Amino acid sequence: MLAVRSALTRSLAARTPTPQVYSFFATGSRQYDGTFYEFRTYYLKPSKMNEFLENVKKNIHLRTAHSELVGYWSVEFGGRMNKVFHIWKYDNFTHRAEVRKALAKDKEWQEQFLIPNLPLIDEQESEITYLVPWCKLEKPPKEGVYELATFQMKPGGPALWGDSFKRAVQIHVSRGYTKLVGVFHAEYGLLNRVHVLWWNESAESRAAGRHQSHEDPRVVAAVRESVNFLECQQNMLLIPTSFSPLK
Repeated sequence: MLAVRSALTRSLAARTPTPQVYSFFATGSRQYDGTFYEFRTYYLKPSKMNEFLENVKKNIHLRTAHSELVGYWSVEFGGRMNKVFHIWKYDNFTHRAEVRKALAKDKEWQEQFLIPNLPLIDEQESEITYLVPWCKLEKPPKEGVYELATFQMKPGGPALWGDSFKRAVQIHVSRGYTKLVGVFHAEYGLLNRVHVLWWNESAESRAAGRHQSHEDPRVVAAVRESVNFLECQQNMLLIPTSFSPLK
């Protein structure tokens, strides 16, 4: 009898699907695959910014041979200067671990890309994010500038503030004041943090759209609801590099 139960248990276990990694963003359908995006920020020595970017431009192919680069930008406004920001896409955590292991064995990448650049960098930051289920990553129609708006929400997670945050974002999109590229929810890093990546044709068009939105009653109402759950926010104006997939 015990042997029968043991065999039955093994049979059921074999048919039980392996749990999938997904984004715990409570608004809308869930992301049931493990795809995530790593946000990397490098703070460079003031006199080494151009040297760093030139070296990356020349050798970025050595890095993108291992995983997908979504975008690479220099920070024009917002916080510390001499800063670059880039986003990398991974299928899951196993994929990222395999990429890091392959890079550790790639002598060409180390000698031409990594070792020359390390002395030029003051600090590095990494954050793991998921694209929220109610939006997909969009590619802008032409070259422009990007704005990364970062919102630190109150503790409690999307179950508390997800619906109102979604409405605030979507009203900006529906009114056409700016173009949404993606909304990302932090998984590793500061929790209850959401990043919204916007695209505009220029810094001037971004300013004009922002002024118009401030006078739109529907935008004001949605934002007023969302800020009830907001602790602080910050934004950066990003200029895409010549080798960035997102222009």
